Amino acid sequence: MKPLSGKPLRGLYAITDSTLLADGKLVSYVEAALKGGARLIQYRDKSTDTARRWDEAQALAELCTRYDADLIINDDLELAMRLSVGVHLGQEDGSLAAARVRLGTRALLGGTCHARLDLAERAVAEGADYVAFGRFFTSQTKPGAPAATPELLEEAHRHLNVPICAIGGVTLDNAPDLIARGAHLVAVIHALFSATSANEVEQRARAFSALF
Repeated sequence: MKPLSGKPLRGLYAITDSTLLADGKLVSYVEAALKGGARLIQYRDKSTDTARRWDEAQALAELCTRYDADLIINDDLELAMRLSVGVHLGQEDGSLAAARVRLGTRALLGGTCHARLDLAERAVAEGADYVAFGRFFTSQTKPGAPAATPELLEEAHRHLNVPICAIGGVTLDNAPDLIARGAHLVAVIHALFSATSANEVEQRARAFSALF
């Protein structure tokens, strides 16, 4: 399946964080990331405030359309379907195959595969457009996640025919090796959105994008 933007899935994959982007920062910081070249935006919010989540996701969908990028909703198939955008599912968040049936063929579908190639192979068989491995380094978002290795990226690159995403503690210093080992996308949260201003987010996004 092709992204709605028509561009290859390669580059910076920016993932939102409700704590880092509190106090009205969400839209301006995400727009800054898009200005800096972010290829994908994942809206990740684990709260139960459905009205706020709808408003925020809708605003991000409009931004992504404006900047010719793709929006992915984390672990909420219903919200993704309402917005006609993609969804990313963890191992405990429902069937990728069922999500593919409900989303149809156009929306992007991604799956968390931790540090296991067999989970990635199953995700591809169930219709995933990309697979995500991680964490690769110490992660503030998922500190207890199983550790993945750069060698796994090389093996996945040889065996899979979909883009590969690396996540977990990714920084400007360690991202180049992940890309060299086979990552088509690097998913970044803190190293992007912990910035103190939107201008700084844009600068960081440009630096990540330049690695590709």
